[in-house]
Amino acid sequence: QITEALLKERDKQAKWNGIPLLLQKLYEHSHPNSDFSQCQSILKEISPLLSMEAMAFVTEDRKAAQESTFPNTYTFDLFGGVDLLVEILMRPTLITQKKKQKISDDLIKDCLSILYNTCICTEGVTRRLAERNDFVLFLFTLMTNKKTFLQTATLIEDILGVKKEMIQLDDIPNLASLVSSFDQQQLANFCRILAVTISELDTGSDDKHTLLAKNAQQKKNLGPSRAEINQATLLNIPGFIERLCKLATRKVSETTGTSSFLQELEEWYTWLDNALVLDALMRVANEEAEQSSTESSDESGLANTSTRTQLPQSMKIMHEIMYKLEVLYVLCVLLMGRQRNQVHKMIAEFKLIPGLNNLFDKLIWRKHSASALVLHGHNQNCDCSPDITLKIQFLRLLQSFSDHHENKYLLLNSQELNELSAISHKANIPEVDAVVNTDRSLVCDGKRGLLTRLLQVMKKEPAESSFRFWQARAVESFLRGTTSYADQMFLLKRGLLEHILYCIVDSECKSRDVLQSYFDLLGELMKFNIDAFKRFNKYINTDEKFQIFLNQINSSLVDSNMLVRCITLSLDRFENQSDAKVAEVLSECRLLSYMSQMSMRMSFLFRLINIIHVQTLTQENVSCLNTSLVILMLARRKDKLPFYLRTLQQMEYTEKYPGFILNNFHSLLRFWQQHYLNKDKDSTCLENVGHANPPLRLSPQSSCISFTYWKETVSILLSPDRTSPCAIVSYIDEAYMDIDRDFAEE
Repeated sequence: QITEALLKERDKQAKWNGIPLLLQKLYEHSHPNSDFSQCQSILKEISPLLSMEAMAFVTEDRKAAQESTFPNTYTFDLFGGVDLLVEILMRPTLITQKKKQKISDDLIKDCLSILYNTCICTEGVTRRLAERNDFVLFLFTLMTNKKTFLQTATLIEDILGVKKEMIQLDDIPNLASLVSSFDQQQLANFCRILAVTISELDTGSDDKHTLLAKNAQQKKNLGPSRAEINQATLLNIPGFIERLCKLATRKVSETTGTSSFLQELEEWYTWLDNALVLDALMRVANEEAEQSSTESSDESGLANTSTRTQLPQSMKIMHEIMYKLEVLYVLCVLLMGRQRNQVHKMIAEFKLIPGLNNLFDKLIWRKHSASALVLHGHNQNCDCSPDITLKIQFLRLLQSFSDHHENKYLLLNSQELNELSAISHKANIPEVDAVVNTDRSLVCDGKRGLLTRLLQVMKKEPAESSFRFWQARAVESFLRGTTSYADQMFLLKRGLLEHILYCIVDSECKSRDVLQSYFDLLGELMKFNIDAFKRFNKYINTDEKFQIFLNQINSSLVDSNMLVRCITLSLDRFENQSDAKVAEVLSECRLLSYMSQMSMRMSFLFRLINIIHVQTLTQENVSCLNTSLVILMLARRKDKLPFYLRTLQQMEYTEKYPGFILNNFHSLLRFWQQHYLNKDKDSTCLENVGHANPPLRLSPQSSCISFTYWKETVSILLSPDRTSPCAIVSYIDEAYMDIDRDFAEE
């Protein structure tokens, strides 16, 4: 509506670079009956003005970039460019005539690239596009075209990243045939998009959300979430999981030829979060090209031509790593979802685990080459390099795969499975059913299984490495569930206990996360295993070492309480056994002697109750409550419950604050009842036998105490009868009583 003359006059002053005029021309040439022939040449003029800004944004420091302005993309959007391009792209869908308009691939490409560049640079554009559901679903239909696939995928990923409401995969027209039309390369890229649609939106800070808030949220959300519905949709696509397993396990040498890869490289910067990855790739390509040309200097002409068509191996590897990352992420999310057992069955059948085992040395845990691909300004060990992300994703997959599932024995090879059987026979205990029932045709092949390979790299990991946490979690998940003596011995024979103790005591590990994962692993490794306590004592053979170990435990009980629980349960079992070997270890082991002192157990109990409150309970620290309950249940078995409660009362008086521990404990137990006796909760997670997928540390370690006994003990402690010697209220003076408050989410 603005006259051309006015636009021209203002253009120089406002530094619009002729964009409004070009948009006016574009508008005129894109009316419903036009053939779009002129549109492309107009877009070719606009495009470079915007792509330069986008490149500047991606390569500059992000923060500085956000502070600076991007006048061309801003002007383009201000004068309606974004809406006009959306209209042009969607025009064919609006026309019902028999003769549909055909937009050329190049025009679609240009429109998508310009939209993407505007989204990158101009605040709010991506959000606006995300609100247009019709446009988002329309973009998926463009993915059937190979020539426009990459631009479409990139734009969709950006839009879904800011979309407030998760899209429903069911709404995508012909999803199954769309997916089946993808080649393996496209499928891997499509996994990037799927990642946003199958992950719960707030999983990032899962441990930080209080259980009160979570319980309230669960009451609101009665049906399955959108992410869960999307996961089910994917599993119903024929052959989907099989193709993902093939992608995850294919060797670099099996990847497709050079030419398609090089075409894709031209636009690859849009794929990665940072254009500098591409720089790094090109740098490596040049290095390798120079190397090969000097090697064959006498035929230098020949060498130069061959390096142009041959892709450097390191580039192929990096490409494959980027793909595997996305695929492993999707498999990992599906393994933790509602259809876990179905996914497990498929993953086993399609031999994902043996396939990953064969890739372990060459790709997943490969040694860095001299010019390892790292972003500028980052070092090799920073968490954003693709190499590192792949390792973490791989470890997370192993953790989800083996956690409380009998398929975990697929992580071993046949020889190692025979070793487990031999351990059971030697100890004269029955073999674990899952070991006997494992299908030997699906296990790892080669000299070592995946679990053993993991142990090897774990021992070589540098002290400050960020992988230590994930490695410990992956091994611990293999041990979780019903305690298996054979599993423990298999790992003890490979020096795992000594390695963990070295990290905790000798290297005096400082990272809270790593320490927590080591304590949890140590708890699973030693629980009820007299040989493990014997080995512990052999390694921690001086008072000085033992003191360092205790200091590490006491430095944060939230992190170490699972180990405290394991020692308490084990001690209780050993004391009830009449075995000479057990008696000997009981008398010699520093750790068991320490925990057998009543004053030590009381000190732990007092602190465990004191560090948590109903308002601050999370999945991370609720284990402290369950550990304090384990200590009191064992006391109840020995008729010592009144003694423990009286001692807590005396400790309160010593601290000059009567009632503060017992009132708090009363509230915590009332919450416990609400939380675990909720009919949706799986009570077996307390006995921790066969619970589908309990959140880490939420369920008490397999305590071998029946759930009924847990419930009874809590009821007895919460009895309102002030004459009962086992009721908490009997130990709080009337004046200090503060137990009737309701839980409100604060």
